[in-house]
Amino acid sequence: MPTLKTRMYEFRKAMNLQQTELAELVGVRRETIGKLENGKYNPSLKLAMDIAKVFGTTVEEVFSFEKDEV
Repeated sequence: MPTLKTRMYEFRKAMNLQQTELAELVGVRRETIGKLENGKYNPSLKLAMDIAKVFGTTVEEVFSFEKDEV
């Protein structure tokens, strides 16, 4: 099964945003941002789009699926 990979941490650091600040911008709790960055949570399409909008990029630039090694 493919694994969701994210570049959220990279984009967030480039914009000098704290997890709390990003969470406020997209309307979720800071814990949700942490779980997303650590691969422990898959975002809804709306949340993924909101995050990409904050970063000024596309959902595909922030999130991608990676095939698991067998």
